[in-house]
Amino acid sequence: MFGLFKKKTELEKLELQHKKLLEEAFKLSKTNRSASDQKQLEAQQVLDKIEALQNK
Repeated sequence: MFGLFKKKTELEKLELQHKKLLEEAFKLSKTNRSASDQKQLEAQQVLDKIEALQNK
């Protein structure tokens, strides 16, 4: 309740986006492998941004 109006940090937003992309890639891996590979690539790019923020 106390964190109700707390804004998410850039790192938290990127972590959520990374998780979402990995879930989508997993779902697509069952039907469309090339689309799954594209989502994996996007997830890797987000992970690189996360690592860059953590190293600052």
